[in-house]
Amino acid sequence: MRIDKSIRKKLDNNNHSVFSLNYHLVLIIKYRRKVIDDEISEFLKEVFIRIAPDYKAELKKWNHDSDHVHVLFKAQPDTVLSKFINAYKSASSRVVKRAYPELRKHLWEEYFWSRSYCLISAGGASLEVIKEYIEKQGMD
Repeated sequence: MRIDKSIRKKLDNNNHSVFSLNYHLVLIIKYRRKVIDDEISEFLKEVFIRIAPDYKAELKKWNHDSDHVHVLFKAQPDTVLSKFINAYKSASSRVVKRAYPELRKHLWEEYFWSRSYCLISAGGASLEVIKEYIEKQGMD
C-alpha cells in the first residue's frame, strides 16, 4: 500500500502498519459530584500519563470541569481501550482518594468515577470527507 509522504508524516507506525488513532474520552465523577479543581485535575492527569504507556497510549490534551474530565489521547491498533480505561479509572480512583481524603465526604460509597464513560474516535477528517475519498478510489 502506498501512502502519500505528506500524509505518512502525520501517521504513527509499528512493524506492520501505519495508523492514526485518536480518541476523545469523557469521564464523569460518580453522582456528578463537583469535586475536581485545578489541583485534583492535575493529579488525575499525572496518573493518566503514568499509566498510558503500559497500554501503548499517549496523552495529547487534558481539561476538566468540576464534575468531569475531557481527555484527548492517541493509541495503537493493539490497545485494548476498555482495559486501559478501566485500569486508569481504578488506579486513579484509589490514589486520588488516598492523596485527597477530604474527597470521601463528597462521594457516596467508595466510588470516584461513574461506571459509564464516553469514548469517541477523533479523526482528522469528517466522515463525509472519508466517504468521498473512498467513493473516488479506483477511478483513475
